[in-house]
Amino acid sequence: MKTTMVIPSYWRREKALGTRQTDTVYDHPTPLDEDGTLARALNSINILDDKDFELVIIAVANAADVEMQVEQKVKNILLTTRVDIPVYLFSHSHLQRMHACLRDTGGEKYNYLLKLSGYSSIRNLCLFLPHVLNSETAVLIDDDEVFEDPQFIRKTREFIGKKIDSDYIGAVAGYYLQPDGNWRLTKERQPWMIHWDKLDRMNEAFEQIIGREPRLKQTPFVFGGNMVIHREIFSRIPFDPHVTRGEDIDYLINMRMFGYKFFLDNTLAIKHLPPAKHHPTWKQLREDIYRFVRERAKLRFQKPVSNMAGIRAEELDPYPGAFLKDDLEQKVADACRELAETYREQGNEDDAIEAMRNIEIAISEAASKEDSFGRLLELQQHWHNMMQLTAKGNVRPRLKQILTERT
Repeated sequence: MKTTMVIPSYWRREKALGTRQTDTVYDHPTPLDEDGTLARALNSINILDDKDFELVIIAVANAADVEMQVEQKVKNILLTTRVDIPVYLFSHSHLQRMHACLRDTGGEKYNYLLKLSGYSSIRNLCLFLPHVLNSETAVLIDDDEVFEDPQFIRKTREFIGKKIDSDYIGAVAGYYLQPDGNWRLTKERQPWMIHWDKLDRMNEAFEQIIGREPRLKQTPFVFGGNMVIHREIFSRIPFDPHVTRGEDIDYLINMRMFGYKFFLDNTLAIKHLPPAKHHPTWKQLREDIYRFVRERAKLRFQKPVSNMAGIRAEELDPYPGAFLKDDLEQKVADACRELAETYREQGNEDDAIEAMRNIEIAISEAASKEDSFGRLLELQQHWHNMMQLTAKGNVRPRLKQILTERT
């Protein structure tokens, strides 16, 4: 079973130069004058018993003016890190050439589906590049993780693409081990978290799915940095670029709507060692608000469509279902008022104002009449058409040459 592992790596300008308002926002892009976590992730691959797979590293710049510097930085890391598997670099120059190839072969209208900006678009490249390499499975990993299980690759292949008890296994999620080796999340409790009980609901879901038998079971949540997707799925279903955070669970929802189940293997673990986040709490909460309101809207705008399945928020309980119901705005309001009060007690009025703005954002987003379900149908059709086009004739060989040739 031909397998391609894909690891995105996010970068920004040198630390002293700071950020600009026009920069794409990622959780922790590495400054160009630092080494980051990519080499550590690559070195950990050497513990794997099964190395019969190809690896693609996606070098992502958060701003156009550093694209070539980022590409060279990651190229240098790959040249100085020994990994005993075929490794290919994909970055901004490669994307430009692939766009040109699609223009030459009648697929220019699909270029918008292939972008190096935004989490969902990067995840789509994590599906498209294994397709270019004609792989049966795509393994999605992040560069702030390390492998500790020598049997990891064997486990990714154990169920994928098979039928078990009449269920087709087209996508399998693993899970994250925290730095302390546990899969449970721990965080210092703050008053606002009483109302925004995300941590509790996540741990409740983890206990039900990760902490209990059987080993393989349908899951309401997934981890974007540890998932295995068969080409039966990735040739048909894309990530939704309109969802800027939580694209992993949104992908699960998309799959469910198109009639596929996502399973979790409670032995498929990877150690997650992310750098500290420096975004203020109100901003992290705001990103959650956008993701949950938009995912809920997709559920609400569902309508009967042939060969598609309806899905309710309750089917995704306890997480993310608890944040996709009618009380979402009340959760936001209660949590943000409490957070604003904490900021004011600290003498931080600017952050208090931003926390209160979250309430307005939630209400405004929820009032949107945009048909997110209809947009998903159009996106899916375009994606499927592009995947069919790029599998034909000489298109795939041309794209593969762009990816695999040494520069």
